[in-house]
Amino acid sequence: MDDQQELSERGEEYEPGSGILYVFGQQLKLCRVRKGMERAELGSLTGYSASTIASFEQGRRIPPERFIDKADDVLDAGGVLRASKEEVARARYPAFFRDAARLEAQAVELHVYATQAVPGLLQTVEYARAVFEMWRPLVDEEIVEQRVAARMARQDVYTRRPVPHLSFVIEESVLHRPLGGEDVWRGQLEQILLVGQKRSVTMQVMPLHREDHAGLAGPFTLIEEREGRRIAYTEVQGDSRVHTERGKVRGLEAAYGILRAQALTPEETFALIEKLLGER
Repeated sequence: MDDQQELSERGEEYEPGSGILYVFGQQLKLCRVRKGMERAELGSLTGYSASTIASFEQGRRIPPERFIDKADDVLDAGGVLRASKEEVARARYPAFFRDAARLEAQAVELHVYATQAVPGLLQTVEYARAVFEMWRPLVDEEIVEQRVAARMARQDVYTRRPVPHLSFVIEESVLHRPLGGEDVWRGQLEQILLVGQKRSVTMQVMPLHREDHAGLAGPFTLIEEREGRRIAYTEVQGDSRVHTERGKVRGLEAAYGILRAQALTPEETFALIEKLLGER
């Protein structure tokens, strides 16, 4: 799931009174009132302002995990608030991406074909922030930071045990696009080199000069679950789909296999990136 898949986040905020954030907010308020505590006191004990506590209770802001843990302890909630942590964390993603994020977090294999920006699983904080800040219509700073934090959290995939196998095929044009400026661009290419050194990761670039190309239909991600089920995720202009039907998935698997054969080898990929870094 890369930036073609997440760039279409329109900066949507959660409306007060809707979804998991509303449910969590009501639980938080009930626990606070039962404890006989004002918002300002809870805020003081957890490191937040009274207005922020109000936003959490009204479902207008996404509470961080550290706040949920602290509030559960301070309010003697007995684990009621902690029980919602996973669902609240998923609320950091736009609605269309939540199922894909859950599948990604549980995958034993992930194979990503990216055509317009560096995949989210490879992005630096600075590159991710630049991506969200340049989206139009503009999103406010709080939403930008939520999205950046969510994207970085996805990169826990590299430290999971057992470690999933990941492979990437990235269009060469992506490497030439200096999103965020020269310094951000250099840091991002260095990050690709660094992640590519992991034994669980295979990194390839599709060169510009190839006459045959199996990926002209657009970007996609292939996911394999622990049980062996294979799934595909596609997204174009905000229209996202999780595909489970075997025929569709098999077709994308075939396309990805051809893409890998057409792309540069990992060694050639690293040489190309180092060459780009050396030229600028």
